[in-house]
Amino acid sequence: MAGIKFEIEEEIGVIADSAKGWTKELNLVSWNGNTPKFDLRDWAPNHEKMGKGITLTNEELKSLKNLLNEMNL
Repeated sequence: MAGIKFEIEEEIGVIADSAKGWTKELNLVSWNGNTPKFDLRDWAPNHEKMGKGITLTNEELKSLKNLLNEMNL
């Protein structure tokens, strides 16, 4: 991920662990110095590597929460 800078502003929580030591996490991340967004992706230990993921604004995260609540999971 050369040229992409990130700063994890807040570690919100781990959703899942893999047998290889990676974790799927929800964090608040600033990408390339921009406003932090909610970020869901796999991370290697100590956050030295990352997998593909998605970023969500506050409004997008609220919409996702509402959809999940409607599913009655």
